[in-house]
Order: sequence, then C-alpha cells, then structure tokens
Amino acid sequence: MMYDISQESNLLDCIGRKASPNKISSFWLGMQQYDKIWNLQKELHKNIVDQKIGDVLLLLEHPHVYTLGKNADSNHLLPSYPKDADVINIDRGGDITYHGPGQLVGYPIINLKRYKKSVSWYMHSLEAMIIKTLDEIGISSSRRDELTGVWVEDDKICAFGVRMAKWTTMHGFALNFNPDMKFFNGIIPCGIFEYGVISIHELLDVKFSIKELANKVSTNCNEYFRNNILEQDFA
Repeated sequence: MMYDISQESNLLDCIGRKASPNKISSFWLGMQQYDKIWNLQKELHKNIVDQKIGDVLLLLEHPHVYTLGKNADSNHLLPSYPKDADVINIDRGGDITYHGPGQLVGYPIINLKRYKKSVSWYMHSLEAMIIKTLDEIGISSSRRDELTGVWVEDDKICAFGVRMAKWTTMHGFALNFNPDMKFFNGIIPCGIFEYGVISIHELLDVKFSIKELANKVSTNCNEYFRNNILEQDFA
C-alpha cells in the first residue's frame, strides 16, 4: 500500500503516524521542492536510527534541479544548462544528476541492520527492484558491473546516489518516466561521457501515470526487502 500524502501540510507528522514498525511504508508526495524533502529525509533518518518509526520509501517529483554529490566535478555542469533549474550541493555520493517533472524520484530511508549491512548489496537491491518494475511494463533493462544505475542497452534510464550513516540510508534513485530531456543536455550525467539517457515514454506507448508507476515501485520494494529481512530483529 502506498499512502498519498501529497496534500498534507506536515509531512513528517503524517509519516510518523502512518509508518509501520515492521515493513517499508511507502508515501506518494507529489511535486515537492528539493530542499524541503532533503530536510524531511534528515528528520526521518534520525527517527529511524533512533527506532522511533519503521523504514520508509518516499516517492515524488521535483521541480527542475541539478544536484551535485560530495565528490562531484563542478565542470560537469555545463555553461549551457537551463537557468530555470536550481543548482544544489548535497551530501550523497556520486556526481551530478538532474531531477525534474516527469521523473519518478525515490528516497528509501532504510535501516540496513534489519536486512544486510552491505552498501553493495543495497545498491544491487535497488537496481534489481527497478529492473523488475521495468520488466513488468515491458522494458528489458540491466545493470552494469562497472557503473551504477539501470540501463537500456547503452542508455541510462534510472540513476542512483545514496548516503549511508549508522547503516541507515538516504537519497536513492531517479527513474526517467517522461522528463524534459533537454535538461540532461546541461550536464554530463553522473560524470559519464560515453553513454546517454533515455525515458520510459521514449520506449513505450504509455497508458499509465507516474503515480501508478510509483505504486508498482512501492510494491516491488516491499516484496524485495521483505524477502531479505532478518526476522530476529523484530522478535
């Protein structure tokens, strides 16, 4: 089940009331400013580390924004980038990426002590979840051993960037549903020169909404992590 809290004024309080202690609770937030949700992630992260609430998955869209990870090369933001997009330096790993309308952004805030204390396992788990979701809508995709993300041949359809503290995750993934692809021309996405980017709408005659896509991701996320949970942690 994915809760639609896109019209709620106090997202933190609403999530705190609805989050289950023994599964990943998913929330649809609709269109939200990047800074607001970054601050929300920090509050949720603290509450999950302190075991005040269970794990959560935030699913949403952002207005146009470029974010640069801790190790990003600022030269990968090209002088020609559209100036109606914000530029924000953040605390995740990875290089530069773009978020905008038509892109499904997911922020799993998960305590890996409940599953497996491994960053590589977690990243592969996110990739597997997205690959399964794409397969269900008729898109064949894969991961690359040398590069993070989910790929359709030589084009990236889903980017990943995470932060880990006290074995609890922040940030997450950005799945291209139907974004304005011109915004990718303003950056070297994730610092990768050799490959391109692609969206679901470029590959399919889409008959579903981004919220319906979010619901599919929510279902697959819960299924994947439920199958890998350490039951003794909830005894």
